[in-house]
Amino acid sequence: MAIKELTFVVCFWTVCTAGHEFFSSTDQIAQLFEKKNNLLMSFSQCIAAEENYVEMKSALQNLLLLYSDSEDPEEIMRDPVAAYKLLRQLRNDLIHIVEHIHPSRQCKEYHDELKTKIPQWEDLNGAASGLIRLQEIYRLYPEDITSETSLNADEAYHVGLVAYNEDKFQHAFLWFLHSLNRLTAYSSTMEEELLHYLSFSAYYFGSLPQTFFYQHPLNLDPTNDKVRLQLNRLHHFLRTSNPDIFTLNAESSKYEALCRGEVDERTSKRQRALSCRYSTGGGNPRLIYAPVKEEVEWDEPGIIRYHDIISDREIEILKNISRPLLSRSEVFQDGRGAVSQGRVSQSVSLEHSPVDTRVSQRIADATGLSMETAEPLHVQNYGIGGRYEPHYDALNIWNDRIATFLFYMSNVDIGGATVFTEVGVAVQPKKGSAVFWYNLHRNGQWDLDTKHAGCPVLRGNKWVANKWICEFGQEFRRPCPLSEWE
Repeated sequence: MAIKELTFVVCFWTVCTAGHEFFSSTDQIAQLFEKKNNLLMSFSQCIAAEENYVEMKSALQNLLLLYSDSEDPEEIMRDPVAAYKLLRQLRNDLIHIVEHIHPSRQCKEYHDELKTKIPQWEDLNGAASGLIRLQEIYRLYPEDITSETSLNADEAYHVGLVAYNEDKFQHAFLWFLHSLNRLTAYSSTMEEELLHYLSFSAYYFGSLPQTFFYQHPLNLDPTNDKVRLQLNRLHHFLRTSNPDIFTLNAESSKYEALCRGEVDERTSKRQRALSCRYSTGGGNPRLIYAPVKEEVEWDEPGIIRYHDIISDREIEILKNISRPLLSRSEVFQDGRGAVSQGRVSQSVSLEHSPVDTRVSQRIADATGLSMETAEPLHVQNYGIGGRYEPHYDALNIWNDRIATFLFYMSNVDIGGATVFTEVGVAVQPKKGSAVFWYNLHRNGQWDLDTKHAGCPVLRGNKWVANKWICEFGQEFRRPCPLSEWE
């Protein structure tokens, strides 16, 4: 490969990954995996001419062979546990390369480029935190979430540490126990360390019977005065409560219950009475011969699903345009955007996109609203345990978001629903469809029943695109009522 071609590979890598975190977008992890192969190939070919680097070339070729035989990364990303393991593997392999291979000046630029692409501990911690969030919302034990892809003792220990540091002591205890059961002679995690965290997780959770775990280090090292002192303190400050640390709490918020599919029977009965229809958007000439497929998901507030409203080709174009531009999604706080643990995804607003122009016209035809002041199409890809906790789309600003048109650009195997917590409605993602609702009443006040959330994806890869429609330009399309209460 010519030096010019090598330079293109590195530049392309830089554009696609520089300044990114990876755990908040499953697609970005898959892209990292694929582009790392390209860079390793370039690096390998660069040092091939160096007679003194035969051993380096062999090591790189072995890594390339390993990755060429592996599963499609996009398929791996469908399983959050497999995505977490892949992120760890990428980190370990890249660290191994940059620490053990020291090339000449000619190839140093590729070596340095690899250094900048190593996933950081923040990525691994964020991915582990996503797994814990999935457990919380879907009430999963370690053996449930790892039923298809298992974690070894070291990986389970890391997830337990993240839970422990987040004060989620029951999940921490269960992960430490999971790790203890998988310890081997090749594990770097120490049994004494695990027993230490097991005991203190149980202690902080308030589970008295599990304090016996801390006596095991005494058997390992009877002369350990530090352990004896901590054990005495532990018994001195024992709590009086005795919750069952092995059984997950059955109580949950309405948001979590809806994510699990626990819909009230009265809601289900009311939904069964709703209708589907072909709509011409009130007689729009463009829809006379090709009406849109309209399904009423809920009547008050009105939540409408439009089927086959965006094509597979348009979806792929949007994904391909978005991939090199994705960055961590933000929430609106104190008049500005800010990163929040309540919203874990990567997104980008696409201005002047040809697809945006076409779909905006389609939205205008279906809803009868003006797109002149609408925000650009906002594309999002969710990460490991990615979510958007309950919120309103309206921002209480000048020219506020009067309505939301949410496109689903992928199917999701399990999880990932859009749930409306105030009315108890869950809308499942369906590729090519979109849901529409008004955020504001006709009098301009917030519709408090439109509070909604994006549930974490338990299996699959979730892509969506928002079109937020603003107030200006709707004066004659959705006029204010005569009554101030409407």
